[in-house]
Amino acid sequence: MDRSQKADLVDELKNVFNETSVVVITRNNGLSVAQSTDLRLKMRDAGAQYKVAKNRLALIALDGTRYSPIGDLLKGPTALATSTDPVAAAKVAVDFAKTNDKFEIVGGAMGDTVLDVDGIKALAALPSLDELRAKLVGLIQAPASKIARTVNEPGAQLARVFGAYAASAA
Repeated sequence: MDRSQKADLVDELKNVFNETSVVVITRNNGLSVAQSTDLRLKMRDAGAQYKVAKNRLALIALDGTRYSPIGDLLKGPTALATSTDPVAAAKVAVDFAKTNDKFEIVGGAMGDTVLDVDGIKALAALPSLDELRAKLVGLIQAPASKIARTVNEPGAQLARVFGAYAASAA
């Protein structure tokens, strides 16, 4: 990798750090190509990215961003999982770590907050942004449907009374 490629990679990583909501640092000790591809596909499906980068280049890219405190975690064979959804990358990483003993979560950060392994696991336990949106829409729609039922109920009761009266008169 020549100097210009390294500079491009640093610029790309700096853009990722400026646009992302969460960074999860992982250690992949001996993952096979198939396992690594599977992890990348799961990350992509969840709206996250998984990138293996040289620690020195990642440290240069971290400098001047809000994620600079996580530079201490970049030791050994590490990779970065990032996403704009604060939960997506953590959720996929934790799920993958449960099924693969060669994959280890080192830590990460969400905004200015540095997270340890337990913090990443707690973040992964939260509902995703899409799940929260669905719950919010459900909560917003519930009162409207209750109001419609309440407004229609007296008319329906009156109709049942008239129907019963007509049936008994006939």
